[in-house]
Amino acid sequence: MIEPRQAIQQAIEGSEGPAVVAYLTAGHPDPDRFLADLDAVASAADVVEVGVPFSDPMADGVTIQRASHAAISKGVSLRWILARLRERATGPGAPVLLMSYLNPLLVHGYERLADEAALAGVAGFIVPDLPLEESEPLRSALERNGLALVQLVTPATRAERVRTLAAASSGFVYAVTRTGTTGSGALAADLAGYLGMVKAASDLPVCAGFGVRSREQVAEIGRHADGVIVGSALVEVLERGEDPAAFLSGLRP
Repeated sequence: MIEPRQAIQQAIEGSEGPAVVAYLTAGHPDPDRFLADLDAVASAADVVEVGVPFSDPMADGVTIQRASHAAISKGVSLRWILARLRERATGPGAPVLLMSYLNPLLVHGYERLADEAALAGVAGFIVPDLPLEESEPLRSALERNGLALVQLVTPATRAERVRTLAAASSGFVYAVTRTGTTGSGALAADLAGYLGMVKAASDLPVCAGFGVRSREQVAEIGRHADGVIVGSALVEVLERGEDPAAFLSGLRP
């Protein structure tokens, strides 16, 4: 039986064309529809990121900030998410990661978090405000349960640092395609060179995102990366009550 972190890697590498990694904010726009929305997204994506709402989502743009604050106002929390995921039992097979800022994870406690996440079917975590140098306690707790801790790099990350982060990552390497926050803005000016450098530094798949909204962008990024991450655009689809699976399927080149 493969470990959850290996399942992430296999799901990306097994995709025909660039893998689609899809993000939704847990419990938004309707907490009662969270599991149904998750299943719909997981039916069309290769990997799913479930966002843990946080009061100060510093890496996120307006769309995910709005979704995060709305979910918090409706009682969505890390504990709530883990409980709902345990209820899910079985569903579409796309591995599920939690994307969370550090504070909720610290409050929950790393050992408890890792155990409960494994029981809930979570395959790994992305923690954008956790520096590599401070990540060992969380990494150790997750590794004991076979869970991934995905590292992020940006166009501003120096090549030596990219190599260090890639070596420490598991599941995949998250290559941010632009500086700034999620949801808007142009791709990196030298996208091919940047993603080529990241891929050369990593034995893991490289998935790229921030601001991806169109099939053309997916095709462009997919020429240089193993997967494409779609976040704010999908959150807006869910807010409009549209079919997330149809939207994600339409992004594939």
